[in-house]
Amino acid sequence: MTDIAIDANFDSGNIEVLSIDGNTARLALRKDNLSEFAQWFHFRVSGGAGEELTLKITGLNDSAYTGGWPDYDVCVSEDREYWARAASSFDKNEDNGTLTITYTPASNIAWFAYFAPYSMERHHDLVSEAAASEGVELLRLGATLDGQPLDCLELGEGETQIWITARQHPGETQAEWWVEGALECLTDPADPVARELRKRCRFHIVPNCNPDGSRRGHLRTNAVGTNLNREWDNPSAEKSPEVLAIRNYMDQTGCDFAMDVHGDEAIPAVFLAGYNGIPGLTDEHQAGYDRYEAILDRRTPDFQTKLGYPKAPAGKANLSMCTNQLAYRFQCTAMTLEMPYKDLADAPEPEQGWSPERCKLLARDCLAALLEWLDR
Repeated sequence: MTDIAIDANFDSGNIEVLSIDGNTARLALRKDNLSEFAQWFHFRVSGGAGEELTLKITGLNDSAYTGGWPDYDVCVSEDREYWARAASSFDKNEDNGTLTITYTPASNIAWFAYFAPYSMERHHDLVSEAAASEGVELLRLGATLDGQPLDCLELGEGETQIWITARQHPGETQAEWWVEGALECLTDPADPVARELRKRCRFHIVPNCNPDGSRRGHLRTNAVGTNLNREWDNPSAEKSPEVLAIRNYMDQTGCDFAMDVHGDEAIPAVFLAGYNGIPGLTDEHQAGYDRYEAILDRRTPDFQTKLGYPKAPAGKANLSMCTNQLAYRFQCTAMTLEMPYKDLADAPEPEQGWSPERCKLLARDCLAALLEWLDR
């Protein structure tokens, strides 16, 4: 039997190969540069067509979010378009925590990832196609530390300023799949929701806030190990130029409604997190968030309100986080949208779990909820 081969030297690739024996491999995660975060992986396996592969990712008790591994199945694709799930099991007592993946590829190549990857090449396709649509402008807000452009797409003729930011944490690829769905909706001249939103709002959309971390295969940080979603109170050109550029431009445009799109490792649900605990929060300000959450909960069974993050006590909100800072800074309705790496506990889909397709459909429901929310 010829040994399989495993590679990760490509856009968003991440894995360390410890050993290979035939169709079995021992693997480990590579940490984000200058950081202790490790959770994202993306690699390809060549060889083994028609034979069961056994891939063991070890050392996961030292990963960033150990709660992400139980009841999680790895994403797998043989054409890099359709992503299904490979049977996976986690044993915290094996080799300092091991996720064992079993999969039988039909061909001599298969790709495995923590979630369906969203490459920088696809990002450039996304922004180029959107920018070619009528009424859409592309702005280059600045450059990252690795010298990549930071893109913002703008559209709409209305006065209400809507900001959508995504993928501050690069391994949360769900976020850019969501943006792809949102842009497909908003640039569709036949879509009635999009037509009305474009008439009433001005959208500012940053599909990928962290291009460097995305290309480097990071989970949570940029090129120099900075968690961008802890920089919003005091961003700097040295550590977080991405946040600095976005926030400076927000100060020019203003912000009436903001959604920051993310993925959550452990919670098997789609949920929102708000700005409880910001200084001076009033009932009227809180009501804007509560009403949007209620609308979205009514619109789609893929959203729920039972599972989520604990709410900060009064006056104790972390203003270094995007949602809290924007709600405080602009006195606007702001929120963090979280999507799972796992399947939804309340609405499982065994073949794909939570998927790019469902991310994109959720975006349409979020936009329809926004239109309803505007009629307050």
